[in-house]
Amino acid sequence: MKMNEITGLSDLDLKERIAVERDALQKLRFNHTIAGLESPFQLRQKRRDIARMMTELSARKNAKAEEQKS
Repeated sequence: MKMNEITGLSDLDLKERIAVERDALQKLRFNHTIAGLESPFQLRQKRRDIARMMTELSARKNAKAEEQKS
């Protein structure tokens, strides 16, 4: 998922997407442990996507906190 796609999501959609991606990552890890994946790069890509989404959510939260301080 690209950053411009992530920034286009609302806060609620972003939280839901993070939950879905975490579940998908857990399933990938399980499948990798049992049978191995054709491309272990999928694990790294999911982790990075989740990190991007969490970074955007955190930035939004910090921006809201700064607005309330001012």
